[in-house]
Amino acid sequence: MSAPTPSGTRPSERAAEPGAEPRAGFADLLAAEWIKMRSLRSTYWVLVLSAVVAIAINVNAVHSDFPYIDQPHPPLPGEPPHLYDPLFHGLNSIAVDVMALAAASFGAITIFGEYTTGMIRTTFAAVPDRRAVITAKVALVAATTLLLGALVSATSFFTINAMLASRHVGLSIHDPGCLRAVVAYALVIPVCALIGMAFGAVLRHATASIVAVVGILFILPLLFGGDRYRALREIGNHLPLAAQARLSLNPDSYTSLGAHPGTITGSWTALAAWALVSVTVAVTVVRRRDV
Repeated sequence: MSAPTPSGTRPSERAAEPGAEPRAGFADLLAAEWIKMRSLRSTYWVLVLSAVVAIAINVNAVHSDFPYIDQPHPPLPGEPPHLYDPLFHGLNSIAVDVMALAAASFGAITIFGEYTTGMIRTTFAAVPDRRAVITAKVALVAATTLLLGALVSATSFFTINAMLASRHVGLSIHDPGCLRAVVAYALVIPVCALIGMAFGAVLRHATASIVAVVGILFILPLLFGGDRYRALREIGNHLPLAAQARLSLNPDSYTSLGAHPGTITGSWTALAAWALVSVTVAVTVVRRRDV
């Protein structure tokens, strides 16, 4: 037989009595998610190796251009003089594709990995507030991949331009478009990680999530190229890697943007929208679907 409850005492006050289990704060949830992430050594080794590979690709691309830079190339009649573009060659698309795929896979595995192992049941038993759990996971994944993207972007930019200084074709971070390119190159990585989290939450399967990520990041843009149909091109301009490529374009380059180019404002908006929609999908699906 239980002891009588003192009059005027609410249940919330009884939970705060000495000996009651304290509620987990957001910092506690971040710490728990960090422990989970750190325990998967293969995961962060993939991130580290992908960052090293991306920097190596950027540096090698510029180093391979030295013989071309050192040779004089007179312009063709009626053509503007060719100027070497460190942004195009030094922050190239191959390296960002490597990082995007690694980040998206990392984001997906943080979700479907817990469902596959059944750890998600233990997590929700300890912390019933699903929204707080997934918000902490999103914050940690975004922060980790943003730090990695910033490291790759800044290291690549300053290294390649230091290499090009002796050839007098390097750029400064204060030159037009350079800071924007470095920031966009870094930001697209956490955006791809959040997209991966959304697919991981919806599909809850390793192969399906990775295939979906590859499809939306690398296959889907092939369907929205060309200049014939403006509506299709507009959709293509607002895909994540296309938006990043537009923001990383050197304003002084002679690269043709085609008939229906993306805009700077539209590209920033696209990256923000992809991140927001991905977070919303991940949080909503985890909250409403059964474990």
